Amino acid sequence: MKTTLQAGFMPLTDCAPLIMASVLGLDEKHGIKLALSREHSWSGMRDRLLNGSLDVAHVLYGLVYGVEMGIGTRAVPMAVLMNLSRNGQAITLSRALGEAGVTDGAALAVQVRRSRRRFTFAHTFPTGNHAMFLYYWLAASGIDPLRDVQMATVPPGQMAASLAAGHIDGFCAGEPWGARAVLDGSGFTAATSQDIWPDHPGKALGATAAFADAHPQACRALVAALLEAARWIDASPLHRDATAEVLASPAYVDAGRATIAARLHGLYDDGLGRRWQDPDPLRFHAGGEANFPWLSDGMWFMTQHRRWGLLREDPDYYATAARVNRVGLYREAAVLAGVAAPAALLRSSVLVDGRIWNGRDPAAYISSFANGAPRPVFGHGAPQ
Repeated sequence: MKTTLQAGFMPLTDCAPLIMASVLGLDEKHGIKLALSREHSWSGMRDRLLNGSLDVAHVLYGLVYGVEMGIGTRAVPMAVLMNLSRNGQAITLSRALGEAGVTDGAALAVQVRRSRRRFTFAHTFPTGNHAMFLYYWLAASGIDPLRDVQMATVPPGQMAASLAAGHIDGFCAGEPWGARAVLDGSGFTAATSQDIWPDHPGKALGATAAFADAHPQACRALVAALLEAARWIDASPLHRDATAEVLASPAYVDAGRATIAARLHGLYDDGLGRRWQDPDPLRFHAGGEANFPWLSDGMWFMTQHRRWGLLREDPDYYATAARVNRVGLYREAAVLAGVAAPAALLRSSVLVDGRIWNGRDPAAYISSFANGAPRPVFGHGAPQ
């Protein structure tokens, strides 16, 4: 069995299972050793996964499927080994918009129509979770994300600074960067990602299919170790405090402990005077529900890639997700960690616009969107 795994992570709160598995020695408990590598951009993470510099990574779910389908890069068979988290991202808008009376998507739509300039919003990767959540929220608010506004790609750690400098009018990214913008006064939280899709998938543990096929025993051991780490983090507020302390280190997220801790506990301040305990905060385990690689989760990202023209034709949604999401391997690892695995492969959710997503009829789901006619996001079109 391969015993040392090169594992990439981005400086985000939801990298916690990888970090804590290493810090707590849960990797060694399962006969492997994590060699952690702090990455600087999602495109760099993708390239290092594909060239073999990284074995596995804490990665955007939508990025894995983008590579699988050859969107913006050569198509490479990929594997989702498990979900690492759910919920806990945010859409952050500028202080200037807040001062203009924008507090939600409907008010933003009015401002977009009235403005003489095109607003610019940022996500972290063209096929990634944040792009798809941002597009979905804007469209549900009556804003066409491809025609009414401009889009930019910015690494998550640079979002708050870009907002403060006035380069962008808002962004969607993982924590703690939304919280950082609120704390430094440059922005406010317009919506959490769980407002858009309650209990949505967060980051995935991704690898190339070639690596997963060549090293199944190591992959099982890693998933088991990460399940134990995720369970430990969610087990108590004290464990979340300890996790925030570790993540604050320059070696990991490199942000203030307080910046990380509040939203890790589900405590939100939107920057406009509203404070609340979120009922659906960032979770890493939730009895295993947050970790199971639901086929319908992978299928949803493909429907959005199709909706926005990143895919020119409908793929076989179910077959692709069944190939990418390694449910069998996950179930075996869950037994090692003593974690229950759901029997079903699809789950049902109600998103912010009231639409139900359950994976049963992807074509009908896409056709339900008035703005769902496929068109290219990139000026030259996107390869399938």
